[in-house]
Parts: sequence; C-alpha cells; structure tokens
Amino acid sequence: MTKFEWNPAELLKLSGSYWATCALHAAVKLDLFTPLQKQSFTADSLAAELAVEPRALAMLLDAMSALGLLHKEGERYAGSEFSNLYLASDSEKYLGHIIMHHHHLVRGWSELAGAVKSGQPYREPVSHGDDPVERESFLMGMFNLAMLTAPKVVSQVNLQGRYSLLDLGGGPGTYAIHFCQNNPQLAATVVDLPTSQPFAEKTIRRFGLEDLIPFVPGDFNKEPLPREFDAAWLSHVLHGEGEDECRAMLAKVVDAMAPGGLLLVQEFVLNDAKDGPPFPTLFSLNMLLNTTEGRAYSEAEIVEMMSGAGLRAIKRLQLDLPNGAGVLQGEKP
Repeated sequence: MTKFEWNPAELLKLSGSYWATCALHAAVKLDLFTPLQKQSFTADSLAAELAVEPRALAMLLDAMSALGLLHKEGERYAGSEFSNLYLASDSEKYLGHIIMHHHHLVRGWSELAGAVKSGQPYREPVSHGDDPVERESFLMGMFNLAMLTAPKVVSQVNLQGRYSLLDLGGGPGTYAIHFCQNNPQLAATVVDLPTSQPFAEKTIRRFGLEDLIPFVPGDFNKEPLPREFDAAWLSHVLHGEGEDECRAMLAKVVDAMAPGGLLLVQEFVLNDAKDGPPFPTLFSLNMLLNTTEGRAYSEAEIVEMMSGAGLRAIKRLQLDLPNGAGVLQGEKP
C-alpha cells in the first residue's frame, strides 16, 4: 500500500479542515436544509423563515453551496439531491443527529493536549450525562450510523436456528430491529441505561416491533443480565471501558447465554501494531476525552478477551464496513 506523501499544502489543509466542519454543524443546527428541500429561497427570505441575520446567513449559504451541499442560481438557494436526502430533518435518512453529536464533542477535542497531559477525560460521557439535547443527539446519532451499516451486517450474520438475542448497550435498538426483521423466528431484548429507554421504545414502535423487542433498563456493568439467550450482540460497547471492565463484561454476557450461544462483538478495530487504520486511532483519542479508561482495541486484543471469557471458534467476519469497523464472533461451549 502506497503511503500518503505529506506536503505543506496538505498539512495546512488538514489543520484548517475544522472550518468546513463547523460551517456544516452550524447549518444543521439552524436546520437550514429542511426548508430548502421544498423550495428555493433568497438569503433574505430564508433569514426571515429561520429568524437569523440575512447577511450572515448569506455567507453560510454560500459556503454550503461551495461545498456542493446546496445549489445557487442567481440570488436563490435550493437543496441538492444529497442534502435533501441526508440533511433535511424530515427525511427518513436524516444524519443531523450524528452531526450534532459531533458538534457537541468539538469543545472537548480542543482540550486534547490537556487530556494527554493528565490522562483524564475532558468530561463525563455524553450517553451518561444530564443534558437532554446532547443525550438525544448521541442516541439518535447512533441510530443514524446503525441505519447505514445494520442492513449490511445482519445479512452476513447467520442466526438460523437461534430464537433469542441480547442486544447489550443497544441504545435506540437499531440492530435489534434489523436482526429481527432479517430473522423472522427471532425475538430480542435491548439492555441499556434508563436514559436510553424513551428513545429506544419510540424507535422500536416506529418499526412495529414492540411485542418482539422489550427494553430492560439498567447498568449492565453493575446489575444482573437477563439469561439464557442463544445469541448476544455487543456493538461499540467495549471501547467505552478499560481492559479489566471489558473482560468482566464479556464473562458476564457469556455466563448469561445458553450453551452453544453465539456472541457477536462489533468495534472500530485497530491493527495489531495499533497504528491504523486512521479512524480507530482517532476514535481512541475520542474515548480518552470522554471516558475514564476507554479506547479502541486491536483484533488480537478482542480475540484474547473473548477467548478469556470462555468462547471458542472465534473469528472475524469478512465484512466491508466503514471507519475500520469489524465484527468478531465466538461460540459458548
């Protein structure tokens, strides 16, 4: 694989790339893409609609047009096919929640040097926090991401002959929903913090699966788990914990499964040297900022932890997932 060749122009492009990021965050926060999905506006007319200052809005609209997220003709702006699909808040494929979650992380990332000096997180994890706006962005942002990858994952996971799935830390229940849709014989239980319950139940009802997918509120690190599942799914749960907590969690899940149960773990997986792929290395820093001991793990580390929990026939599924994500599975004897 050819290594990227750095030069001063590329270095400065990387250094200033947050300008475009912050412009996108502002556009989503102001919800300017939603009215532009339906009709074109001038900056003045859209400013009246959004209750913002016209001159400043024109600058933001021009930036979004330059990035290709809007179309500008004369003095009028309209949504692009892409922005209408992914940035208008009434679209079923809206990605604004995860974009707002990224926005809420920006302040912490500006304090990364301090976190590296101290080894301590910038703040309490958003998923555990008290701010309802940030919590909604986090949980529904996880829904956004899972809706992109879940169909690809569930179609490649063989749950034939399995009837009960534990979705541990399942947030809004997206994977449980897709697993049940793809396996008509399957019922699932989502276990997560009580703050996730209203979002999960709303999402599950949206898909008409409330009778098949109950939500059990609780702290799965401290409280007993429901038992005798023949499959369990842990999606992006381990990275929030240190190694000792991961080992204890995996052992607890394996103990709760029936003999022959299948455990599936999805994570952003580092290579064994831990110097790539790029996204998991950066995600590890995000965990430094937002958790006490969390980080990304390598495939070898995850395999070793799963083996230590008593699983056998451990393997990584051959899936082409974004951002270095991977799924490993193992069986309980």
